[in-house]
Amino acid sequence: MIHPMTRPAYQKYAVDVRPSNIDGQGAFAAEPIPARRKIGEIRGEAISVDEARIRATRTERIMIVELSARRAIDFSRSADPMRYTNHSCAPNARLSIQNGRVEFYALRAIAAEEELTVDYGETHHEGRLACRCGAPGCVGRL
Repeated sequence: MIHPMTRPAYQKYAVDVRPSNIDGQGAFAAEPIPARRKIGEIRGEAISVDEARIRATRTERIMIVELSARRAIDFSRSADPMRYTNHSCAPNARLSIQNGRVEFYALRAIAAEEELTVDYGETHHEGRLACRCGAPGCVGRL
């Protein structure tokens, strides 16, 4: 757990990383998070989209967000707990790209111990990867 006194200023709420029922590791609220509040950010290595797409072919677990047609951020080596935010077809948070920053905001009130999830939207998987979110109305693919 990131304790409030030791977490970076851009991480507004405490988040734990632990095993997820959705996939691998997940990001979990360590304290209640009110609706529409910024949860935190994720920081990583700035790279070109071309390099991001090359890296995406070299690993199964991708942690890359494309910011624009030319710029992307690779979070593979980031220490930020938000990098473990899993996809859900019924997310409780949203990812927002503002001024080159990747930020997470609560869509609704999130209880302590609840897994933080976002809708990944379009992915490099192009519908070939099974979605494991288990949400009612799950579209089944990423």
